[in-house]
Amino acid sequence: MSSFGSLGDPAATFVLTGVRVIDPWNDEDAVRDIAVVEGQLVDPAKAPSDAPRLDARGLVVGPGLCDLHVHLREPGMERAETVESGARAAAHGGFTTVCAMPNTDPPLDEPARVAMVLERARNRACRVRVIAAATRAREGERITEIGELARMGIAGVSDDGSVVASARVARGLLAYLAPLGLPLIEHAEDPALSAGSVMRAGPTATRLGLAGWPASAELSIVDRDIALAEETGGWVHFTHLSTAGGLDAIRRAKERGIRVTCDVTPHHLALTDAWVAGWRGFAWEEPTGVAADPFGAPLDATLAYDPACRVNPPLAPRAEALALLAGVADGTIDSIATDHAPHPLERKRVEFGAAAPGMIGLETALSLGLAAVEVGGLELVRLLGALSTRPAELIGEVRTLQPGSLADLVVFDPVARWRVEASGLASASSNTPLLGVELPGVVRMTVAGGRITYRDGLAAVD
Repeated sequence: MSSFGSLGDPAATFVLTGVRVIDPWNDEDAVRDIAVVEGQLVDPAKAPSDAPRLDARGLVVGPGLCDLHVHLREPGMERAETVESGARAAAHGGFTTVCAMPNTDPPLDEPARVAMVLERARNRACRVRVIAAATRAREGERITEIGELARMGIAGVSDDGSVVASARVARGLLAYLAPLGLPLIEHAEDPALSAGSVMRAGPTATRLGLAGWPASAELSIVDRDIALAEETGGWVHFTHLSTAGGLDAIRRAKERGIRVTCDVTPHHLALTDAWVAGWRGFAWEEPTGVAADPFGAPLDATLAYDPACRVNPPLAPRAEALALLAGVADGTIDSIATDHAPHPLERKRVEFGAAAPGMIGLETALSLGLAAVEVGGLELVRLLGALSTRPAELIGEVRTLQPGSLADLVVFDPVARWRVEASGLASASSNTPLLGVELPGVVRMTVAGGRITYRDGLAAVD
């Protein structure tokens, strides 16, 4: 039986026996014991003789996952998610830190609102960091009180949901943020190019008669902000990257030493625009039906135009999804971030073009990554690095399984299967096209800050 804990619980003591240890911090991949004593990782030989010993044979332990982009919907949209339910969903998915985005109602554009979220996050099932709004009311004009917000420990600033449309304002933000060491987290979408669009431009959008979102909408902002970052010395982080062109621009910028980082969502790696047309294969699978022949194959009337597939930026064509996966594999993409975007049913049970964009992802992210690992699209150490070590580093946290460290870890069964069902999710919302899909990877334990925040099974050794 599964159970949740919190950061306010007593520090944990236990020994995992015979577990496969994957630590991207030092490229460790070995089968050994892991010991936690009063919340700290210790040499297993130094664990107390009466410490609970848990049989972890066949399981993997990795550093606790860190999500740079989640929507916890407080304040103002609590029917979709709360800080409490979102933190539980995070723990269920193996996450020990999440970064809450500011496009709430009202937005997180002033210190009092940020303080409120941090207070509501106290002693939940994971750490909650806040990304504050870059501009007042997220209107793209007046910069927020970034100095005071920085002193409160924000992880960065963003007008996510909207780009900072004014190049002048974006430049000012990057210049202001540079000495603070904080990123401008940019939703790269030129509204003049994307206006009225609901899915990615291409043959599938044409077949479906839906307005297409061009890849140039992302690339034009990526190019602009790279130039501004180079000029100001500021740090720009592109979130939910979705185009091969944007990835290539970031790769070139990194080679030139410009301070630019990026993340990609699990759904932009695994799903494609063919999902809008009703196909249900992953990007790395050989396309069939409408995915192979958008104009010739019949549509599945029960799956086509599924509003659960509407996201922003839209799902990409297969070739670009595979290019993004390769960007994770070669390290150009720093992090996999879920863009967990819960919505109540009535905002999704409408026709495709009227549906609210976004899908939940905290509880399926690790599994989608493991599906890519199973087919050789990623190495497991690279997947865990992109889900844990690297994103944690970007927000000033450390993830390692070395003795002497605070225990922050996830234990999972990489081959066990589970079926995504609304009744089995900890999130307050269930808007995902993965409902009914069987995925690999079952989280057995999450430990955040030395506390067990989620546990499912793990038998004691006799």
